[in-house]
Amino acid sequence: MKANATRRHVFISHHHADDAGVDRLTGLVKRQGYDIRNSSIRAKPANRRRLERGEVGDETIRRLLRMKISWASTVVVLIGKRTHERRWVNWEIEQANKQGKRIVGVYVRGSSDADKPDALERYASAVVGWDSKRVIAAIEGTANPFELPDGTPRPPVHSARSVTC
Repeated sequence: MKANATRRHVFISHHHADDAGVDRLTGLVKRQGYDIRNSSIRAKPANRRRLERGEVGDETIRRLLRMKISWASTVVVLIGKRTHERRWVNWEIEQANKQGKRIVGVYVRGSSDADKPDALERYASAVVGWDSKRVIAAIEGTANPFELPDGTPRPPVHSARSVTC
């Protein structure tokens, strides 16, 4: 990491099948001198099996997610092919909205506009394609674009709000 890198604490909401996409996103912006500290849950295999078997209660998961979201200044939603199917992603977005967090959607390569979670459509501050400068501007709040996966503009479905922490 460069000594003058900009560091931001974010929570990256994503489908766990897209864990590699989280690494690619942090690498994408790191090449621009931007350091993301991600507080999202990335369960180790043993813990993932416990989650899949229902051995961890929903209230425990909600409590942990609330704490991790509250630590972040921005919630980034990594939009992959199946992100919109994940119930916890919508809950995380709704929780981020309740906490007044900036919410930024980022399309991974190959995803479509139909892959956006419903809550993201209601609460996003910005939704951008896979471009480091636009991702950084959206996280910083210096730009609030609503884009299609290829980066072309689209109208927002609500008026975006900016939150600075």
